[in-house]
Amino acid sequence: MELMIKNMVCRHCMRAVESILKRYGIENAEVMLGTVRIPDEEMEKVSLERLDEDLEADGFERISDRNAMIVENIKKTIIRHVRIERDCPLNLSACLEKHMDITYDTASRIFSANEGRTIEKYFIAQKIELVKELMGYNRMSISEIADMTGYSSVSHLSRQFKEVTGMTPSQYLRQGRNDRQPITQV
Repeated sequence: MELMIKNMVCRHCMRAVESILKRYGIENAEVMLGTVRIPDEEMEKVSLERLDEDLEADGFERISDRNAMIVENIKKTIIRHVRIERDCPLNLSACLEKHMDITYDTASRIFSANEGRTIEKYFIAQKIELVKELMGYNRMSISEIADMTGYSSVSHLSRQFKEVTGMTPSQYLRQGRNDRQPITQV
């Protein structure tokens, strides 16, 4: 059985879900970002109602609505595109179409209706959170971060950073800010 899990967006989340499943004696689940595959014979050990309660207690949610599944898959694809596949030659819309097997227009319409913001705004928010993370390490210049995160220039990064945070990257660094948002709330 395959379950879609909302808010499971990083390795730590995957470990938390694995821990929940182990409490039920499920040892052979395949846990990936946003998805869990549980062998049918092991699924017999679980009450979905109790599993839902345990998932929700840790900030997760099992998804059964088709559009909600599409939105979670869009988020996973964007996070992967921003954090893992930074050198991907595809632009965001082509990447989403490739991974989602639906048109970008359809994905965009469903995402906006369910999230109250556009795919592009979510994508930019993810990029800015990555920029904040990289700035926090104090190992790279803003120019290197701009290049690494796919910005055409420091001024482009600075403009988007200010639109999202209300301050420039330099102001953010001077204030010693550490107000990064969890990926699920960006």
